[in-house]
Amino acid sequence: MIYTVTLNPALDKTVEIPSLTPGSVNRIVSMRTDPGGKGINVSKVIAQLGGKSIAVGILGGAVGRSIKNALENMSIESDFLFVEGETRTNLKIIDPVNHTNTDINEPGVAVSEEILQELLERLIARIVPGDLVVLSGSLPLGAPADIYRSWVKACRLKGAKVFLDVDGALLGVGVQASPYLIKPNEHELRAMLGQRLETVEELAEAAHGLCKQYGISKIVVSLGADGALYVTEEETIRARGLKVPVGSTVGAGDSVVAAMAVAEERGMSLVDAVRLSTATGAANVMCSGSQAAEYAQIEELMPKVVIRYSPGFGSCAPHNSVPAPA
Repeated sequence: MIYTVTLNPALDKTVEIPSLTPGSVNRIVSMRTDPGGKGINVSKVIAQLGGKSIAVGILGGAVGRSIKNALENMSIESDFLFVEGETRTNLKIIDPVNHTNTDINEPGVAVSEEILQELLERLIARIVPGDLVVLSGSLPLGAPADIYRSWVKACRLKGAKVFLDVDGALLGVGVQASPYLIKPNEHELRAMLGQRLETVEELAEAAHGLCKQYGISKIVVSLGADGALYVTEEETIRARGLKVPVGSTVGAGDSVVAAMAVAEERGMSLVDAVRLSTATGAANVMCSGSQAAEYAQIEELMPKVVIRYSPGFGSCAPHNSVPAPA
């Protein structure tokens, strides 16, 4: 079973405002709401990929109930703890004229360490060896800064593979517990290591070093529109980004994590996992808000994924790949 953990969920309100102008009256031309938060986004994509997950997290108030109901309507199982206060609502502003996406995120409700410990104990009680746990997203007010390190350790002790998708100091502390997979973007990797890492080769070498230093099995380094690096101790694969019309970039990274989780659960090869996750990420960029793309759209994009390798990256040379240009 795949468990997704969202400690600071949100209701995502996505609005479209052509030619957004600060300091002026701006008019919304379209709007939608979706249950959100990184782990919840992962669960939504897993469902579209034909997989099953249990969404775990903390909710509050009427907004929290609407999120839970929305997931039930999507046939996504959940195990949320309800607390006092109101789950946050995040505003996502899409400007199709200037081609910008602006996020305005609320901080969320304050949560005590006792509540967080209760949620962890409920999760640990459900985990069996071979399960997969996705820990991702920001922390609620009141959460200790090292919480992801302790949660990774606790889940690993129960025999679960842990995917950690966080940034900043949360990532730097969390990797100390040796998660199975992490997904920094290139900027987060540079900041974490305090290195310039100007080339793809340098990014790959840095990720290889993290694998060896912390015992991380897989690292996905997002390169934005240029695609991503998929790194293990033995190999590195680069997938070129697919050029697609952009609806919203919200949840694009979460869709990559979801595809990698499904691929891991199904025992897919790294090459096949790269194809699936690249296509899934691109398909979700084409959607409005943080809704998950239909599988038919993902399936249509998979043959278009270009996988390349460089001898300097590692030993991987997939059958249907082509050498990276010099």
